Amino acid sequence: MNIIRMTGGLGNQMFQYALFLRLKAQGKEVKFDDRTEYKGEEARPILLWAFGIDYPAAGEEEVNELTDGVMKFSHRLRRKLFGRKSKEYREKSCNFDQQILEKEPAYFTGYFQSERYFEEVKEQVRKAFQFSGKIWGSVSKELEERIREYQTKIENKSQMPVSVHIRRGDYLENDEAYGGICTDAYYRKAIEMMEEKFPNTVFYIFSNDTGWAKQWIDHFYKEKSRFIVIEGTTEDTGYLDLFLMSKCRAHIIANSSFSWWGAWLDPDQEKIVIAPSKWVNNQDMKDIYTREMIKISPKGEVR
Repeated sequence: MNIIRMTGGLGNQMFQYALFLRLKAQGKEVKFDDRTEYKGEEARPILLWAFGIDYPAAGEEEVNELTDGVMKFSHRLRRKLFGRKSKEYREKSCNFDQQILEKEPAYFTGYFQSERYFEEVKEQVRKAFQFSGKIWGSVSKELEERIREYQTKIENKSQMPVSVHIRRGDYLENDEAYGGICTDAYYRKAIEMMEEKFPNTVFYIFSNDTGWAKQWIDHFYKEKSRFIVIEGTTEDTGYLDLFLMSKCRAHIIANSSFSWWGAWLDPDQEKIVIAPSKWVNNQDMKDIYTREMIKISPKGEVR
């Protein structure tokens, strides 16, 4: 048996579930450890239910068996004498690791942020990530009406709706890894390219700092009507942002698994996706990029 340790927010959970589908397609028994990372009050919500997904969860005994964490005296004595014999396997880097698809039994930890992990089951992944009607059951009537209104605007055939993801918040707290990547120059060049290609473009702004996003638009652009900041959602209802992103027909993403999936869920084979040429500052994440992505550097240069 294999166990995938679930970690992170919705975007990361989706990458982990996509790997789950690939391993299952190989005939392997796979479960999730959805307890270890989600115990505390500060833990991010598990949101795969928004797709109607019911995954198999590993029990504590199964996790302990693979990680050699059984607390029986005989096991503790053996570890003291001979060391831990864990089946835990961490992905080697932030790029595709073939060993993930080959090791068994194993307790996998990582983010698995590459389409290469699930390329052979892409259609199965796309089918799994269809939004369930459950997304409306846990939100207020007012918020549902607001999201429906945004959806109607996005699906208006007289415009080209472009999703723009501006991630701040937690990224500002880890400037060493994420700082200086999605710069003003990056966004302005990406918006300029979209405007050149689609004269009827309307930009839908998704951000965890909507106040800052509005100020940014006011500072750089005169035609405010072409920019619509999506408001009303929180981290607990982030699936609503993802739902709206997937309805757009072109995408300017941040260095974030969340908007990566927002663009990927758009089924249009001819869609345009603009991404930052650097994903993080301390690693070369070359396998995060899909074939259609146009890369722009922090200086606003097309790569």
